[in-house]
Amino acid sequence: MTRGRIRAKLQRSHLYTFSCLRPSNAGAEGPNLVQGSRIVHCNQPHLHQKKPLKYCSNFISTTKYNVVTFLPKAIFEQFRRVANLYFLLAAALSLTAISPFSAISMIAPLAFVVGLSMAKEALEDSRRFVQDMKVNLRKTSVHKGDGVFGYRPWHKIQVGDVVKVEKDQFFPADLLLLSSSYEDGICYVETMNLDGETNLKIKRCLEETVPLNDDESFKNFTGMIRCEDPNPSLYTFVGNLEYDGRVFSLDPGQILLRDSKLRNTAYVYAVVIFTGHDSKVLQNATDSPSKRSTIEKKMDYIIYILFTFLVVISLISSIGFAVKTKYQVPDWWYLQPQNTDNLFDPNRPALSGFYHLITALILYGYLIPISLYVSIEVVKVLQATFINQDINMFDEETGNPAQARTSNLNEELGQVDTILSDKTGTLTCNQMDFLKCSIAGTAYGVRSSEVELAAEKQMAIEEEEVDLSNFPMHRDSQHDSRRNVRRASEIELETVITSNVGNDQKPVIKGFNFEDGRLMNGNWIKEPKTDVHLLFFRILAICQTAIPELNEETGSCTYEAESPDEGAFLVAAREFGFEFCKRTQSSVVICERYPNPGQPVEREYKIMDILNFTSKRKRMSVIVRDEEGQILLLCKGADSIIFDRLSKNGRMYEEVTTKHLNEYGEAGLRTLALAYKMLEESEYATWNIEFQKAKACIGADREAMLERLSDMMERELILVGATAVEDKLQKGVPQCIDKLAQAGLKIWVLTGDKMETAINIGFACSLLRQGMKHICVTTMSLDSLSKDVKEAVKENILNQLTNASRMIEEEKDPHAAFALIIDGKTLTYALEDDIKHQFLGLAVACASVICCRVSPKQKAMVTRLVKEGTGKTTLAIGDGANDVGMIQEADIGVGISGVEGMQAVMASDFSIAQFRFLERLLVVHGHWCYKRIAQMVCYFFYKNIAFGLTLFYFEAFAAFSGQSVYDDWYMLLFNVLLTSLPVISLGVFEQDVSSEVCLQFPALYQQGPRNLFFNWYRILGWMGNGVYSSLIIFFLNIIIFYDQAFRAGGQTADMDTVGTTMFTCIIWAVNCQIALTMSHFTWIQHLLVWGSIVTWYLFLLLYGMTSPLISGNAYKLLVEVLGPAPIYWAATLLVTITCNLPYFAHISFQKCFNPMDHHVIQEIKYYKKDVEDQHMWTRERSKARHDTKIGFTARVEAKIRQLRGRLQKKHSSVAS
Repeated sequence: MTRGRIRAKLQRSHLYTFSCLRPSNAGAEGPNLVQGSRIVHCNQPHLHQKKPLKYCSNFISTTKYNVVTFLPKAIFEQFRRVANLYFLLAAALSLTAISPFSAISMIAPLAFVVGLSMAKEALEDSRRFVQDMKVNLRKTSVHKGDGVFGYRPWHKIQVGDVVKVEKDQFFPADLLLLSSSYEDGICYVETMNLDGETNLKIKRCLEETVPLNDDESFKNFTGMIRCEDPNPSLYTFVGNLEYDGRVFSLDPGQILLRDSKLRNTAYVYAVVIFTGHDSKVLQNATDSPSKRSTIEKKMDYIIYILFTFLVVISLISSIGFAVKTKYQVPDWWYLQPQNTDNLFDPNRPALSGFYHLITALILYGYLIPISLYVSIEVVKVLQATFINQDINMFDEETGNPAQARTSNLNEELGQVDTILSDKTGTLTCNQMDFLKCSIAGTAYGVRSSEVELAAEKQMAIEEEEVDLSNFPMHRDSQHDSRRNVRRASEIELETVITSNVGNDQKPVIKGFNFEDGRLMNGNWIKEPKTDVHLLFFRILAICQTAIPELNEETGSCTYEAESPDEGAFLVAAREFGFEFCKRTQSSVVICERYPNPGQPVEREYKIMDILNFTSKRKRMSVIVRDEEGQILLLCKGADSIIFDRLSKNGRMYEEVTTKHLNEYGEAGLRTLALAYKMLEESEYATWNIEFQKAKACIGADREAMLERLSDMMERELILVGATAVEDKLQKGVPQCIDKLAQAGLKIWVLTGDKMETAINIGFACSLLRQGMKHICVTTMSLDSLSKDVKEAVKENILNQLTNASRMIEEEKDPHAAFALIIDGKTLTYALEDDIKHQFLGLAVACASVICCRVSPKQKAMVTRLVKEGTGKTTLAIGDGANDVGMIQEADIGVGISGVEGMQAVMASDFSIAQFRFLERLLVVHGHWCYKRIAQMVCYFFYKNIAFGLTLFYFEAFAAFSGQSVYDDWYMLLFNVLLTSLPVISLGVFEQDVSSEVCLQFPALYQQGPRNLFFNWYRILGWMGNGVYSSLIIFFLNIIIFYDQAFRAGGQTADMDTVGTTMFTCIIWAVNCQIALTMSHFTWIQHLLVWGSIVTWYLFLLLYGMTSPLISGNAYKLLVEVLGPAPIYWAATLLVTITCNLPYFAHISFQKCFNPMDHHVIQEIKYYKKDVEDQHMWTRERSKARHDTKIGFTARVEAKIRQLRGRLQKKHSSVAS
């Protein structure tokens, strides 16, 4: 619908709500003193194409590389890794005579590893580039000249451009508002992407630019802005506008910030001030940090250990070689020691030893797995692909899948200890539904909130598990008691049990989820105290500041309100028969269908004054005159505030309404109390004179005067009733939080919303519950900011923290739960160095933590405190630009790809469409990825130690000569082909349990945070296994082949025969080891594990068939030498079994006598006990929950304990 009709009739600033926002005439008061050098020529962008007035473009980029920097930066990133740097040096030395291997066998693997890693970096950065371009290619209407506007991509917008932004579009840059579709130049802005708040902000242009309200107006428009330089402050702006020969002061009220959205306004005209990375939202952004997982950091230490070990055995070889060279080489005439060079000089053994040290460092380099990094890169990319393609994390409504924007942190998903979550848009979907109400002491509304429904569902499950057998009562009494428990449960949750018959046939009404035949369709007329009901509905319809819009399709009005609550009240009033249909500059019109059904009446109420809602007042009032001339004050607000202002005769329904409000609060609903007051003409006239004087005042005490007069008027109220609206949670949020809590994760909520809203959502999500002790840490209001006052405030906060910590320590009830609630002002002090550790200690001791009214910077600071203070893995999740700092600061950042822009997603490591998908991302994919990467890395070190040490043992037998027992091609193919694919299949496909079981047994997740699969005990165990295998492979083969016939003809084995046999044993042993390690086999694993062994024989066959110039001593080695010799096959079988026997014995013993959680589940699933014995399966599931005090499970368990206590007391009283 067009805005012309509204525009012609409505000048919103005539209302008090908006007139107090009108900027003063800057020309009269003089311009601001501007601290900055930025000059903007309005409507003349061509003047900004040359320095010094050339500013940055509106193109944004969050990528790590560009075409020019990719090669140097990516190479630098690769060779920051110690192992890669070592192999680069080894590859360079392979070109010299001291290398034991050919150059190709050293350079090819390094080039392959580094090239693959760089290709992966390029792929991931290209995805960031695509996301950036989606933003850069958004279009907005820009003035092209001569009063003509045309669409242009965001990245081509320049400073000085005049843009026309239309309803529901994002602002492409930081803009100065010039005019809007409203006559008085106001517009509504949603800043949720900046501060997380959903209520609309009102911006208003200078009165002098209001006439610039159509395209033609800008044909000859010019002006100049002098303002501050780019800075990150979202809430300040200093500048002047020179226009029409005058200078006007500018303030934040005229500035439209990038990534905020135009709402409830058809269009605005504005001029661009800051573009691209100069805009305030991007000034708040930080460079994408380089994040590394815990396992990757620990890998560095393992590499250092192996490198130290490598140096030690190289020194041993070097010393051994020097000794041999000095004392024995002169006797070895066949080496011609008299004609040797420095590499083999008996006269200079120290120098020969030094050269041999370099040779040994290259020779034993296989201890450090060059392909480890590239294998991990490949595995992580494939893991990320599975995350991206998980159909269970695909949101059908938006069409958005989960996306791993970086694969470096996959395994970190399985080690999260604390989740720090935004609220608005992350936990909630910003939709309020009118659900219940209390009128004249009677509760209405039979539908249940999401909290109640989920709690009842969980109660039904848990109720069966209530064990009353320990109670000292007769068997029949037990039976009756079970029935009583069930009945008590029904009584406690009677509001939950509702009839859903016919619900599917009813059309869904946004904002209205109320059902009660006593009020609907005019039936309220039959209720007692009809006059109170009438007042209740009129307060809903009149006490608001929304704008109605006629929906031409349905014929009814829709509303664009400043808050979702207000919109829900208006929809409810409409459905009850009191439709707000029209607003003029001084009145509202309500179409009332009742009390005369069939004869709707339009009643006009003249608006005298509006006393607006603020977080401090916690209430809103409107003073109106009805058609009979009666003046009424209609008020809605927080029950604690309203009840304090009731008159003696206005408290008739207070007690019963309080009971209803408590029930609504327990159900996770947001509540408001409604009241009214009749005013005498003289009383209002006297008050209004004072109120108008206060409004006209421009002194420092203006707000205090208005507050005092408002408070004076809002006294002696009469209570009418209360409302309960449901802040609609995103689908599955309570269940997700419950599952994450059972998995042992701590959940903090960091929100910019006010404390009451945050607490309500806490109840809705079951982060808070009845019976939980709330610790609210607040600070006094500061009239002075002197040093002494600040110290007093800090001392007060420190005392609160200390007392709360003492209270928790002294609590003796094991089931007691505490919740910490703190606001942004208090947090400012709590995050200072001398207090923050006490704050963190208290927060960690609490079951849940809610920080409200926090700024984006505070979100990041809290995240850093938790990350550094606890030393554990943190995950931050949010959906708006105000969450970017938190997302980047956390070990893992998750962005919600909702409807509120892409800033959070672009800064994140993973993105999901709904909060509920976090459950699967962590509990399933996180658990799998952690165990896969941990087992894969341990196995890698095992196989390389098993292989590398055989070279060292052979050196001792070969006089430390630097001779390798293996062919160069064997060495080249060992990590690249013959053992790499099975380990990749382990990292990609391994599952200790299925995804369904992961979700049914959430406590399995704790294996990650406790680091059970990558602790030093397990790492050293695998290393020890590698050392053992190397000893068996080398010495058992030496024993078998030493000093005895190898073939039927009596020939003994030469070096190539022994080396090839040893290599065959290595291939068999390590591949059988990985087969024993795997819990889950698919055809892919079978193909890669056994295929690797087959590949070795095929290679040996084909390599032996090539020319002797290529194959050397391996020429027809398999066909003519090894294949016909039974001892070769027998040795392979014996060595393989002996190598794997200790691991097989260890794992068998562990599963029999000390099984881990997943071992028990695997056995239950293998023997199908989950199908045959459901009771046992249910019992095991209930045991597999981490002890938690938040979530539905904790809430239901608390309810069951309460019921048990009541039942036991009742039985005791009966027995006595």
